[in-house]
Amino acid sequence: MFRKLAIIFVSLFGMLLAVPTLFPSAAPYFPSWIQPIPLGLDLKGGAQLLLEVDTNVMLKDKNAQLYDEVRSAMINRDKGVIRFSDLRNTKDGVSLVVRDGDEVSKAKGRLKSALGNGVDVSSSGKNLTVSYTSKARDEMIADAMNRSIEIVRRRIDALGTKEPSIQSQNGKYILIQLPGVDNPEHIKDLIGQTAKMTFHLVNENITNEQIASGRAPSGTMFLPYMDSPNQMVPVYSHVEVSGDSLKNSQADFDQNNMPVVTTEFDASGARRFAKLTTEHVNERFAIVLDGKVLSAPTIREPIPGGRGQISGGFSLQGAKDLAVLLRSGALPAPLTVIEERTVGAGLGADTIATGKIGSAVGVLFILIFMVMLYGVFGLFADIVLIVNLMMIVGVSALLGATLTLPGIAGIVLTLGMAVDANILPFERIRDEVRSGVPTLRAVDYGFTRSTKTVLDGELTNLICALILFQFGAGPIRGFAVTLSIGVATTLFTCLLLTKVFVDYYMNGKSRKIGFVRVK
Repeated sequence: MFRKLAIIFVSLFGMLLAVPTLFPSAAPYFPSWIQPIPLGLDLKGGAQLLLEVDTNVMLKDKNAQLYDEVRSAMINRDKGVIRFSDLRNTKDGVSLVVRDGDEVSKAKGRLKSALGNGVDVSSSGKNLTVSYTSKARDEMIADAMNRSIEIVRRRIDALGTKEPSIQSQNGKYILIQLPGVDNPEHIKDLIGQTAKMTFHLVNENITNEQIASGRAPSGTMFLPYMDSPNQMVPVYSHVEVSGDSLKNSQADFDQNNMPVVTTEFDASGARRFAKLTTEHVNERFAIVLDGKVLSAPTIREPIPGGRGQISGGFSLQGAKDLAVLLRSGALPAPLTVIEERTVGAGLGADTIATGKIGSAVGVLFILIFMVMLYGVFGLFADIVLIVNLMMIVGVSALLGATLTLPGIAGIVLTLGMAVDANILPFERIRDEVRSGVPTLRAVDYGFTRSTKTVLDGELTNLICALILFQFGAGPIRGFAVTLSIGVATTLFTCLLLTKVFVDYYMNGKSRKIGFVRVK
């Protein structure tokens, strides 16, 4: 009895998950983790862009930066200048010639110490070659991809689009799908912009009345907070430090265990930042990204060395978000649109309408066919088929799947397999009764002896779905996911739930089964 109740409970729960999708007006009454399945690009219409991240340009910029770092290390006056010549950028790094052969070993040690484990320093006579390690290059490329995706996501979210899909492909491409967006040119222009981050001093002499008037005096700008657009900050127009000099930023904790954001500048930025914080202690400076103020902290003390700390009562998540914004202010590598698709919303509406009609007609014929062929047992199969359909929809919604045309194809195929999975035990029951077995025992034999055949067929489908998921992409994966869910729900409903209905009908007795004609 407990087993049957568990089967019924799971079935009802699976059907409940599908209610927000089948009846969208009921969605507000369900918790956030039970929501309708979002429609994919092919159903809702929108834009799809495939961007290529030009990491070669990024690596070239890194090599140029390596050039400056090598030069600074060699002429470090605190440690003593090592004389060199013919410093140049090569395809893979930097090369130079140490004038005094006796200082080659000293130069290698200094460069290794100054540049860290991310570089290789090799020598051939007086010639030195400095290049990034393979691991460091891979990390740079991966970081460039992650930062590019984060920047693209932030810019697209500003459009107010719903459920944008932004994902990496093959380590060098970004696939963007925007349901409901029909102007890809605007999207391309927005994505292609290079965010400009700057650091400005705050003009504390501006009154609230001046800000309210909206008329900024010469040399001052009124810029809104990113999180509070209605709150303006008066900042001097002069750029004290450019965000181009920012090397890194991370969320961290201060000595009081409060979340802060740490920043790190390159050599040029460090000098300018040190000068700024030394000359303007107890004054505020604004961090500006795309014309909006991210934060306006107070300078508590001089910050030499290019490493700073931004505090301001952040939550841990707030500190992480600000660190990401600082890190990803400018695109680390150019983005090139190599593929563009536009799907009209009308096509999606027509597809949904015709799909509804086709699905309804197909399901109706199946339901009638099963009742005509198997009588009351066919009616049980019809009920189970509807439960199976709702469970597929519900589980898909729970897993965050997006409904696409290939996904609908997977559902239709699953329904066909579910009908077959019900026919097999019914036909086996018919064979057992015809051979003289009592109907009650024939029902048990019918389900137990057909289980292996049903499992073989469904597991074969599951293997195919997993292979499609592993080696496919985009729509093929969507089809594979729906098919995999359908295999699981079909096995559950057809082997377990149908048996519950049949056992209830038999009521522990051998009774006449209408669809069996004994010769």
